[in-house]
Amino acid sequence: MLKRFLLYGLIGWCLEIIWTGLSSLVQGDLRLMGFTNLWMFFIYGMAVFLEPLHDRIAEWRWPLRGFFWLMLIWGIEYLSGLILVSILGVYPWKYTDPLAIDGLITLSFAPVWFVGGLLFEKLHHTLDSWEIAKN
Repeated sequence: MLKRFLLYGLIGWCLEIIWTGLSSLVQGDLRLMGFTNLWMFFIYGMAVFLEPLHDRIAEWRWPLRGFFWLMLIWGIEYLSGLILVSILGVYPWKYTDPLAIDGLITLSFAPVWFVGGLLFEKLHHTLDSWEIAKN
């Protein structure tokens, strides 16, 4: 479990750096500056605890699974952000667009988290099939 936690944390970090780097390109910054923070490693690493949920919903149709992941990811994002803000006074992210809720989630990311959840399933299957850090 620890190995998968570390793996999910690292993969999440890398994807976030790529995502923010591409976002800077869209904004015209050719330096492609990507960024993340150390807190995100632990938040992404917690995906290891979602594996049993994936196993339970694997037979659902993909649109329902995608919606399930979207809602779950929003919940995790909101709750983890709220904890960091409330306890440490730290905003690991702060959404400011018109669809943001308390700066902790944004409805504009719905397609991202929908697809992201389905990609998590693919990653989980791949790790299992390669027997990487399998319990």
